[in-house]
Amino acid sequence: MSLKKLNKTQRAAVEANDGPILIFAGAGSGKTRVLTHKMVHLISEKLYKPENILSVTFTNKAAKEMKERVMGLLKTDDLPITIGTFHSVCARLLRIEGKHLGLSPQFAIYDVQDQLDLLKVVLKELNIPKDTLAPNHARNQISYLKSKMVTPSTQARKARTILEKTIVDVYSSYQKALRENEALDFDDLLLYPLELFDKHPKILKKYQNKWKYILVDEYQDTNRPQYYFLTRLSEMNQQICVVGDDDQSIYGWRGADISNILDFQKFFPSCRIFTLEKNYRSTQQILDAATSVVTHNDRRAKKNLVATNGSGDLLGLMEIRDELEEADAIISALEKEIKLNKRTFSDFSVLYRTNVQSRALEDSFRRMGIPYNIVGSIRFYDRKEVKDVLAYLRLVINLKDTISLRRIVNFPPRGIGMKTIDKCVQQAGIDKVELFDVLKNADRLAIRGKQSESLTSFYELIKKYHDLRNKLSASELSRSLIEEAGVLNLFKQSQSPDDRERFDNVTEVLNSIDEFCQKRPDSTLSDFLQEVSLLSDIDHWNDSDNRVTLMTVHSSKGLEFPVVFVAGLDDGLFPLYNALGTKEGLEEERRLFYVALTRAQERVFLLYATNRRRMGGENVMGMPSRFISEIPNDYLERIEFQSALTRRVVGGSLQKRTKIAITRTVTTFDDFKVGDMVEHSIFGAGKIMVLSGTGENQRVGVVFKDGTKKKLIVKYANLSKIS
Repeated sequence: MSLKKLNKTQRAAVEANDGPILIFAGAGSGKTRVLTHKMVHLISEKLYKPENILSVTFTNKAAKEMKERVMGLLKTDDLPITIGTFHSVCARLLRIEGKHLGLSPQFAIYDVQDQLDLLKVVLKELNIPKDTLAPNHARNQISYLKSKMVTPSTQARKARTILEKTIVDVYSSYQKALRENEALDFDDLLLYPLELFDKHPKILKKYQNKWKYILVDEYQDTNRPQYYFLTRLSEMNQQICVVGDDDQSIYGWRGADISNILDFQKFFPSCRIFTLEKNYRSTQQILDAATSVVTHNDRRAKKNLVATNGSGDLLGLMEIRDELEEADAIISALEKEIKLNKRTFSDFSVLYRTNVQSRALEDSFRRMGIPYNIVGSIRFYDRKEVKDVLAYLRLVINLKDTISLRRIVNFPPRGIGMKTIDKCVQQAGIDKVELFDVLKNADRLAIRGKQSESLTSFYELIKKYHDLRNKLSASELSRSLIEEAGVLNLFKQSQSPDDRERFDNVTEVLNSIDEFCQKRPDSTLSDFLQEVSLLSDIDHWNDSDNRVTLMTVHSSKGLEFPVVFVAGLDDGLFPLYNALGTKEGLEEERRLFYVALTRAQERVFLLYATNRRRMGGENVMGMPSRFISEIPNDYLERIEFQSALTRRVVGGSLQKRTKIAITRTVTTFDDFKVGDMVEHSIFGAGKIMVLSGTGENQRVGVVFKDGTKKKLIVKYANLSKIS
């Protein structure tokens, strides 16, 4: 394999293989290229066998792309190299070795919703009301403690307040409940391998011999358990290569520790350090603006990024009045970019600090008929009917999974209420048996005969497929089970349009299992469930769709777009108010802003509002983000914008907060009819095929020259007649 396409520093980093290596990879500097070429170099030069290499990253998307690139460079369809996320690698390890810790090979992996459902049960059993400790707060606290490797017993010694002691009690009971359900949450997937290595040195030695060379992507995002997982595996061979950018460390709130990368040399004194500073993504104007902000941070490694794409345009800075005008300003700039630079919708991304900011954007995009895709909205596998199907499959695999049992025991409806389940739980405690086993003799419970029959029937259904789990393929079992359970029939017989969509979603789950089995003939239902449970939002993003992408800055990490809009640059929103209290918090917000700017390849627009509707519905006077003032004026171009919005003051006085009523000015427009040829600012020329209403309320269906079909509200669409 030739390394001629790599620059001098990239090539040196690829060829270095004598001990620990730290690669500081600035934004857009080709870190993935370096990682993939390094793997290929290790294999093609016969330095290591593929099966002796471990490569870990943070998303399934990145892992998949990396493996495809390596196989492409090696010109092979089969490669026994281990490439995956921390969670997937640890999950596979625990399926094999977890028995040494008393873990079932069939353990369930609980996602966030499963964790919340389990915590609701725990809080109820401990008689802790929601106003004392909400399930979501409990989950966040427990997850943070786990990321710092703090056990319930350790935290108990530190707890001082009543709330802290309550959290310890919940943490302890939650862990006990997980074991009883033969389930692990995401944090456990990282913690149990460490316990395994500590208690069973032979197993540690086994994997040290198996993974003789370790590569790590996005090392700046590792937390304490991930750091220990890597150091334990590499302590014998000292052959570890980590790649990352401290300026893109943005997950401190979930336990990521920036000192892991900044202090790598302390952990591995003999390490060699390479700094990739040649940027292949952005223009110099974008890089200099981003760097001018992040250099205000004290804790960072010095880098001087040089763009290969030239100087580029200044960053557009737009002051707007509120979130409605912000959406209009983005659409206006988007229209101009499409007209002047022949861009497509997929060239644009709108980034924001919090998910709630998407509503105003979505409303305006829908009115204008602009196609968009939201990363971070309800994922396919998080939809209720989909999770219900997955719960059936999980229970068939693991009869101790009471969260899945509770979810589906009355789906489809069987007349089983929560009171009946409570009686089952009580009986399980009396008989000292699993909750599922109580259903076998439901006639012993003090419930009506019909309920008893439903529980027994449910028990027989699940038990039947549990016994068949190793005799049928994952595809055969899932289709037969869901059909016999009556799930498909429930939605098929319904007249509701929503249920029609639910039917399609359930069918799609079954199709996805079919595809999974076709791609991996030796896979099991457990393998499919594990893959689904470890998917993240970004794994569902499809950049081949011609749509504008809307997402939080956190979700955008690792992606790139020709044009990026950073919305909501108001002080207190970006950076967030609650981050301003600590130096560490503000520095992480700066790094987040750096990530936002460096997603852009050619053009950046920054927007801030003088008024913005916040929680509670009140309009709050806004100030531009302090990050804007940290960018030298030489990099900024102020763009004037005013939308067709009319505002008037409603009530209030100098002493009291004023309220502002906002209405959209209705401009004059033609009263259209079917057959009219019209011009749209983005879609071009088209023909009206259908319409309803007149005047201000008129809606039209237009087919444009390229075949695009759009339903538009005339009031907002700015259509004009053409001959």
